[in-house]
Amino acid sequence: MSLVARVNNSLFLRLFLIFSATVLVFFLIITFAIRQIDRNWRAERLSPLPDFYLDNITLIVDNIGVPPDLERANQLSQELSLTIIIRSPHINWQSDDQNDLDISRAIFVRSLSEQAQMMEVGNEDVIRVSRGGYEYYLNRRVPTLSEYDYVVVYVGLAMAALVLLLNFWLVRRLLAPVKQLREGAERICEGDLSYRVKTHRTDELGELTDSVNHMADSLQSMLEAKRQLLLAISHELRTPITRAKLHLEFMEDGSVKENLGDDINEIDLLISDLIEAERLSNQHQALLAEHVDFADYIGLVLQAYHDYKGGVVFERPEEDVSISIDKLRTRLLLTNIVNNAIRHGRDNPITVRVSFSGNHAVLEVEDQGEGISEEHMEHLSEPFYRADSARQRNTGGFGLGLYLCRLIAQAHGGRLEISSELGVGTHVKVYLPYEQESQEYREDA
Repeated sequence: MSLVARVNNSLFLRLFLIFSATVLVFFLIITFAIRQIDRNWRAERLSPLPDFYLDNITLIVDNIGVPPDLERANQLSQELSLTIIIRSPHINWQSDDQNDLDISRAIFVRSLSEQAQMMEVGNEDVIRVSRGGYEYYLNRRVPTLSEYDYVVVYVGLAMAALVLLLNFWLVRRLLAPVKQLREGAERICEGDLSYRVKTHRTDELGELTDSVNHMADSLQSMLEAKRQLLLAISHELRTPITRAKLHLEFMEDGSVKENLGDDINEIDLLISDLIEAERLSNQHQALLAEHVDFADYIGLVLQAYHDYKGGVVFERPEEDVSISIDKLRTRLLLTNIVNNAIRHGRDNPITVRVSFSGNHAVLEVEDQGEGISEEHMEHLSEPFYRADSARQRNTGGFGLGLYLCRLIAQAHGGRLEISSELGVGTHVKVYLPYEQESQEYREDA
């Protein structure tokens, strides 16, 4: 495999090259800036003394005076950008500490006059004037950063910032599939096993994406096989159950016949629930949707519970709304929820509430029963899950009721929400969307 192919197929190598290139570019920028500043600084520092100083050296010393006036010397140092050093047996004075000159190492260069000589100290020109037992040394002060130097610094910083932004863009583009992988994993986790993460990458992230897609394929195949097995078994059981019901009709009435009938009906109900769940989860059968006045329809279904001991309280809005629903499946959804409330409601009142919020019809069922502990909440709408691990008949059904309710709500484009507090009761909310525009059109018609 060529080097280019290895780089294209390796996320690590590309990240390594990006950061290496960034370090190299930073090094080049900093080196260039330092060299430019150093070159300019050295040119300023090592340039010969201007003729102004050479022609006026005597006048400068006269202004300082003999004996020297140190305050005046300091003033001239500031005005003329000079470093002035005065030496005598009694004085060792220097105008500033920025220019550290070792006068003891001064080398004679040439004479400027009878009292002035050009000296050299560490590649720097220094003028020495001897007068009245004092030695005056004059040197151009070490320059600070000039405007040019600042421009070099600012340009270097701007280039460094540009390199950082380019580096950020490259890394973000390189790691973009991570976001797609996260979104895909969330979709698969929510149950959308048909979703696949699209990728054209051949590096490690591309391989990881292919692995995630392959995992989703395997999960979908296994679950589909499981559903097909349940569906096949359910259909195959219909025939012997029908024969059992037929033979049951020829038995004499009594407790045995009644118990057998209850068992057969229970198995028949389980099979019906399994088939219905398979249809909804795989969308093999479209909803038989029709427009109904939602609150009126819910009230009609609740009439079957008029003999419940605790009583069912129906709260409805002042104005009803006509929405499109599958009436049979909506009836199944409501009866499953209400039956659960009755089973665990301890004969307390059950409240059924219909409201309209935004573009959703909201159906609520609230009981004052046993409640559900927190550990079971996230699993309540899973198939065959029951809070009663012993699975006793008198404490519940097969664990398909709320699962079917969730599937029915999702088939309508809505959702199911359950909240509960142990010892207080359970509150179930079903959100079913509807189109407000179509509703307004129906009212105008």
